[in-house]
Amino acid sequence: MADLVADFVLVFAVIGGLELLDRTNFALIGLAAKQDPRSTWAGAASAFAITTVLAVAIGAALLVALGGHVVYLRLGGGILLLGYAGYLLVVPESDRRPPEGRSAFATAFLLIFLLELGDTTMVFTILFVSTTQQPLVVGVAAALALMLVAASASWIGSHLGARVEPKLLERVVVGILLVAGVVTILYALAPGWFPSGLG
Repeated sequence: MADLVADFVLVFAVIGGLELLDRTNFALIGLAAKQDPRSTWAGAASAFAITTVLAVAIGAALLVALGGHVVYLRLGGGILLLGYAGYLLVVPESDRRPPEGRSAFATAFLLIFLLELGDTTMVFTILFVSTTQQPLVVGVAAALALMLVAASASWIGSHLGARVEPKLLERVVVGILLVAGVVTILYALAPGWFPSGLG
């Protein structure tokens, strides 16, 4: 039971922390500054629930397909994190704008759903499923963390308007992605370098 609680807290903290600095969080702040924050949160929370279920299902399926050999999943996850960091560095922000012209709920839902597919938190959720082998715990913890961050983004957006500048924090996100990608690959190739409780 203590292990399940520890896994829950770890997943909740990591996923929530990553999402706080993620592009989707700042996109939600911007949306909530221009439209109803409650509808924005409802759309975002619905999309987060679906993408979390997808991430858990993918992680569980890969775990079964790989027969417990998670080294390939971890390698792939690390490479994906590095690739996403490169994408953020190379692709201009203007080419990554959210969809517009829909209801607040639909806009937030589509924004989160499209941005979360293959995003940092989705990759980490998949990796947590492979590491903890507790898909239900990972799914609940990740979904709750994402919904809480979406609620804070909607509240901040409704109070601060469009004054939040995401460029500096996006650089922080790129740095985190690069470090996390390298660490994930190292963990796949040399798990003995890390505390035994992680594997």
